[in-house]
Amino acid sequence: MGFMRDVREALKSTKRRPPSKIYCPRCGSAAIHTSFRNDIFLVTKQYVCDDCKYSGPLIMELEKEKE
Repeated sequence: MGFMRDVREALKSTKRRPPSKIYCPRCGSAAIHTSFRNDIFLVTKQYVCDDCKYSGPLIMELEKEKE
């Protein structure tokens, strides 16, 4: 039961945050989406940029700064 207690505590400590904006790492465009044909369990998400045709698992994610 110690393992389950640790998992429960870890989940409680994670902060929920609203989705942030994602941008293409190559051109900075916000016109980026997930490629669904490659989204299979245990496979990393692939993102595709509509502007520069970037395709890969990396994106830029920006969060609002606290004032």
